[in-house]
Amino acid sequence: MSARAARPRAERQGRLVRLMAADGHLRVVSAVTTPVVEEARRRHGLWPTAAAAVGRLMTAAVLMASILKDEDRIMLQLVGDGPLRHVVAEATASLRVRAYAAEPRVHLPLNDHGKLDVAGAVGKGSLHVIRDLGLKEPYRGAVPLVSGEIAEDVVHYLTVSEQSPSSVALGVLVGLDGHIQAAGGFWLMPMPGTPDELIGEMEQRLRRMPPVSQRIDELGVPADPAALVAPLLEGLDVRVLQAAPVEFHCPCNRGRFEAGLVALGAQELRAIAAEQDPVELRCRFCNRRYLFPARRLLELARRAERPSLRLVEKPEPS
Repeated sequence: MSARAARPRAERQGRLVRLMAADGHLRVVSAVTTPVVEEARRRHGLWPTAAAAVGRLMTAAVLMASILKDEDRIMLQLVGDGPLRHVVAEATASLRVRAYAAEPRVHLPLNDHGKLDVAGAVGKGSLHVIRDLGLKEPYRGAVPLVSGEIAEDVVHYLTVSEQSPSSVALGVLVGLDGHIQAAGGFWLMPMPGTPDELIGEMEQRLRRMPPVSQRIDELGVPADPAALVAPLLEGLDVRVLQAAPVEFHCPCNRGRFEAGLVALGAQELRAIAAEQDPVELRCRFCNRRYLFPARRLLELARRAERPSLRLVEKPEPS
């Protein structure tokens, strides 16, 4: 058994809490995502700036997915003209998240503030949000990027597209060895009718908050997401609505890839089988590798010629 396989499952999970404060005027979602961002870094071989961008977007997706229900899911796509090209993160209501960057090997000099230059790696572009709520068509929204730092862009989306003024903080600390030392964030949502005095007080407290990654690092392992926002909510009658684990999880399997191959058609599959043996396919989200020998491609080609025989996906292991 490998050292990684021997690790307790809890050590490979992040943690999230949903809180209510100030007599219901404030809703807060806070998450520590260090283990799942590290898992993404490891799977994709992310360089530091790319890891920071992927980690921030993963955390944002988890925060937004926490208010979904049942099997609903949300996908965030950053599309820019910087060297990352695009970054994608998807999370479910059950707080399972996966992500990737089109160009994982991106690392830029530190910015003027001595921080990882995520904005420079993203560049100018847009943030796309796709909510799959189990309806006929998913809901899609998009806004131009206002900074490329991701947190500000998510706030801009929430304000413009969903008329939900919010505060979002995201952070990823990459250690000197390249591993993820701390990652997480929070989402503060004032409810309709929140007194102006309370909003003003929260704005002052937000300005006094240390960087998210710094605070998570100071809290140690495992960091408590409620403790992350404790200074922000001090004295405001906080109630915990939900506490749950966050996992890196990708539902890809061989059956899904075979279904995609069958969709290419018999002629194309035979041509591929003649040129390559085996064919290697990789999942963009988790980087898992699937090998298909030529004989299997020919079997799938025969199946493609008989459209009445549907390819049934193998059930995903629990």
